[in-house]
Amino acid sequence: MRVGRWLHFRPRTRALRGMYVGVNLVILANVVGVPHVFSAELQNRSLVMSDNAAAANNVTYQASFTVASSGTIGSIELAFCSNDPFIEDPCTAPSGFNALAAQLTSQSGETGFSIAGNSTVNDLILTRAPVTASAVPVSYTFTHMTNPGTTGSYFLRILTYASTDASGVPTDTAGLAFSIANNVSLTATVPPFLLLCVGTAITDYDCSTATGSYIDFGDFSADTTSAGNTQIVVATNAQNGYNMWVTGTTLTSGNNTIPPMTATGASATGTSQFGLNLVANTLPEEGANEQGPGSGHVLAPYNQANKFRFVPGEKIISAPGPDDYRKYIVSYIVNVARNQPPGVYTSTLTYLATATF
Repeated sequence: MRVGRWLHFRPRTRALRGMYVGVNLVILANVVGVPHVFSAELQNRSLVMSDNAAAANNVTYQASFTVASSGTIGSIELAFCSNDPFIEDPCTAPSGFNALAAQLTSQSGETGFSIAGNSTVNDLILTRAPVTASAVPVSYTFTHMTNPGTTGSYFLRILTYASTDASGVPTDTAGLAFSIANNVSLTATVPPFLLLCVGTAITDYDCSTATGSYIDFGDFSADTTSAGNTQIVVATNAQNGYNMWVTGTTLTSGNNTIPPMTATGASATGTSQFGLNLVANTLPEEGANEQGPGSGHVLAPYNQANKFRFVPGEKIISAPGPDDYRKYIVSYIVNVARNQPPGVYTSTLTYLATATF
């Protein structure tokens, strides 16, 4: 049996139907005019079904076998039975089975057949003008079959005839078994997720390694640009991706502030300014471009090397669809003028990401 949606069945061997016991009995009889005919056995027979669920309709059946005898074939009988595969026994139609709507959609080996009008609910008869056949593999595919209504084993009897209507003595015969079974339903749920982590260091794309939430610029100088960076990792399975914003305030010390760079510009020593971007820079040498297998990207103007800006609430990153792990490096610069009031300047920034499912 093939495993999967298509099932492939082989015939079973018939067991002895009775048993003789030791009774001494002699019967003399003379039977006239009833010859016993032995049919050749069809080989390599199989039945493949597109669906073996009980009561399934619009099922495709493919019956295949190898013709045993070289001789005339005018019809082929496919009898579906619930009791056994043996041609000498009456055939009991499987409950719920229906072949009346069957359509012969393909045929190979011995061809030229169509479904005969004397076919019944469980007995498909293929007919053609009688033609000498060869011992070759053949295959016939039928659509719009309806399976038996209950699970269990069922049987197919295959017979070939020289006649066009499956009458007379069959030339080749065989039987096989097939199974109707319960379907196995599998369900699972993929929950929506948005992963976001921020730190001064993150190993690869593993958020469990994120450490640090504080940057110490040390002492500011009018002659030197102070710089530092943090890292962000984002991933989501949201159908419409995600967006990220930065919020917070510029550096302040009491009532004194270092002005934010609301106009995108370059780092200028001797000028009080605070800004950031998310790309690799050379002036100062700080930061890196986005990394990782995802497709998220930094938005303008935060994607310009050596250009910095800080406007709270602006969108800085976007991904148009489901996105794999993506790492961003945020670079910060601080410059102060010589007349910048002394003090300990601090700021708290928040990175907010939302996904659209």
